[in-house]
Amino acid sequence: MAKIQQYKTMTRIPLQEAQLRLPELIASLQPGEEVEIFSGNRTVARLIGELQPLRKPRQPGSAIGTLTILSEDETHLEDFHEYMP
Repeated sequence: MAKIQQYKTMTRIPLQEAQLRLPELIASLQPGEEVEIFSGNRTVARLIGELQPLRKPRQPGSAIGTLTILSEDETHLEDFHEYMP
């Protein structure tokens, strides 16, 4: 098996080895990491790990209707009476 060469944040790997290990290479790819696949002295492909999508900002009121209070019930507070001022 050929030796993988490391360059900064890019890994270089021969085409034959990449064909054998493609699922493993893809699974271990970190966001922003690059794997360069070469044949002879020529780069034939480059795998680049996708960056994680940014989380959408919270929207006020987006949870309206997800909580329903069936009735006013303060009997459950009796259990905490000794902790309340």
